[in-house]
Amino acid sequence: MRDAYHEELDSISDGLIEMARLVGSAMGRATTALLDADLALAEGVIAADNKINDMHHELENRAIDLLARQQPVATDLRIVVTSLRMSADLERCGDLARHVAKVARMRYPETAVPNDLHPIVLEMGQLAQRLVAKAGLVIATKDVDKALEMERDDDAIDTLHRELFSHLLDDRWQHGIETAVDVTLVGRYYERFADHAVSVAKRVVYLVTGEHVNDFVAGSEPAAVAE
Repeated sequence: MRDAYHEELDSISDGLIEMARLVGSAMGRATTALLDADLALAEGVIAADNKINDMHHELENRAIDLLARQQPVATDLRIVVTSLRMSADLERCGDLARHVAKVARMRYPETAVPNDLHPIVLEMGQLAQRLVAKAGLVIATKDVDKALEMERDDDAIDTLHRELFSHLLDDRWQHGIETAVDVTLVGRYYERFADHAVSVAKRVVYLVTGEHVNDFVAGSEPAAVAE
């Protein structure tokens, strides 16, 4: 019975890893659709978000069912509770990738992002993908050191976000208000996507150590993870 119980816990973790893979892929495809004005690709990202939503609801239902049937305690309880929260973070990442794709669809056949800003937006998209891929790795390995690295990794996205704003506020901006709004929204979507990926990593720190990131960084030792 306990073996089956821990298999269920493992399956929830596997589901989170798959969600991280799916939302990373979605953001990569959304970025391509945005920069290449690829309507078919944008539509594909928007439609595929239903699968991510379905996975979120399925994981949520399984976690709640485990809480009700098994009444887990200690580390097992942390696994279930943090899994619920990580699933919500990843589902939100999927929504943000869909938002990027919707901007691409709305401006088709034009591109929403001016050519001179393509390198910044492309790099933001690539960094966002790498962050959520790293979040998936952290879920799989329970590696606290890698989880703590992610907040520093996120600084690169924040720097690019500020760079976008510097272009928007420059007196030489010649792309109009509509494009400025599009770029502002897109920049925010990438920045929030990265924040949710970092949030996933922070929840893994709590899962492993029993402490929140700030408390753990202040000097706490990690607690043992139940096998």
